[in-house]
Amino acid sequence: MVPFKIQEAQGTQVPIIVSVPHCGTNFPAEVRNEFSAALIRQPDDTDWFVDKLYDFVPALGITMISAVHSRWVVDLNRDPASKPLYSDGRIITALCPTTTFLGEPLYQDHRNEVDSTEVQRRLDAYYHPYHAKIQSLLDERKKKFGKVLLWDCHSIRQVVPTIQKERFPDLILGDADEQSASKDLIQAAIASLSSGGYALNHNHPFKGGTITRSFGKPSANQHALQLEMCKVHYMDNQEINYHPARSARMRDLLSTTFETLIRKLA
Repeated sequence: MVPFKIQEAQGTQVPIIVSVPHCGTNFPAEVRNEFSAALIRQPDDTDWFVDKLYDFVPALGITMISAVHSRWVVDLNRDPASKPLYSDGRIITALCPTTTFLGEPLYQDHRNEVDSTEVQRRLDAYYHPYHAKIQSLLDERKKKFGKVLLWDCHSIRQVVPTIQKERFPDLILGDADEQSASKDLIQAAIASLSSGGYALNHNHPFKGGTITRSFGKPSANQHALQLEMCKVHYMDNQEINYHPARSARMRDLLSTTFETLIRKLA
């Protein structure tokens, strides 16, 4: 199975690619029986419905790539050598995690790590193809427009005490401390996202994962931004079901933001 889905841009292309690396829920047959059956029926650390939330972007001329497999199989937004993204004491799950964000064991044998040979197999089978496809899409748009922006999409529960005790802000824009995108694109995104009535943070508590940090090369006209959002702004209060009214409001803001960035890139 190809480890990603592509929704091609419709009509006139624009120099933006959207990535949704944590929406996958599939567990490949070769590893499925090793996981806790109860947990993988509803993999809690999934960015539920984020690909659905963003499914309007092809109509704007944006191509979207989204993950097929669960982040519990391999986390596409982690360093391939499992180098930690942060050093402030929060829980940081590995490239091939063995626990949930709440510390629950994922595997039936309660293993503390995934064997290095198996980690490499998952890198080769699932991780590298996703990243290679992103770069291919970026190269294609950069060749056409001279510049390109990758927008990496994420969501999170309002409260995850193993990351921080306080409730998360509504939206968090990450750009690796302004290293992954040009300042004019960053400021345009901040101005647009701030206009929607949501509380917006910049680079705290998330500044972008490996996708943002590795693909963001503004000196080469290849930019990357990450948007994290609390799930209640497009899901119900229990963070279980997609909420049409809330998602419509968020989609309006995202659409406005993309239109702003398209103009800025032009």
